[in-house]
Amino acid sequence: MDEMQLEKFIKKYGKRYSEQLGINVKKEPFKWFLASILFGAPIRESTAMKTYRVFDAHGYTTPGSIINAGWDELVRCLDEGGYTRYDFKTADKILEVCKNLKEEGLDEIYKKAKDGRDLESRLKNLGKGIGDATISIFLREMDWGYHKISKYAEMASRNIGKEIESIEEEIALMKLGRDYCRKGKCNDCPLSHACIKFQ
Repeated sequence: MDEMQLEKFIKKYGKRYSEQLGINVKKEPFKWFLASILFGAPIRESTAMKTYRVFDAHGYTTPGSIINAGWDELVRCLDEGGYTRYDFKTADKILEVCKNLKEEGLDEIYKKAKDGRDLESRLKNLGKGIGDATISIFLREMDWGYHKISKYAEMASRNIGKEIESIEEEIALMKLGRDYCRKGKCNDCPLSHACIKFQ
């Protein structure tokens, strides 16, 4: 494997989403949870990021501010970000999460969790429709010690024979697996030279 090329690939594609959005996950876990909900739908990353930035621009980044904004305003923000296909359902989900988090914050939920499975269950119970994808995205960047490696990252890891050693590597390999490996686009893959299929 060309370690230099792999390093360049990870540097280019492995930046944490929270960093790209300017979120400090330790100080602002709710902001990252909100972004994770947006990323969790089967929608383009660019649309999820744009929509989060709309929420941020309007100051809707705390449970209280979102509740005060109301459902109609949330739908408007989702539409402004290009989230039109899932606007109603996502507005319902975000409002339910916010109402539950008014009682108990994310840090408290983490502290009370007995283990990773319990933590996932508690997070899913915050709102209808909070699924595995959202939880995986959220926990991957929280540094809480609990998260499952993305199936796409595992797929790419096997294909190039590279053990995942950091969050940045996981994110980069997740994109590789999602955009190339699972679609069989081996000839277009930027790391095809390292793939076991070509050896």
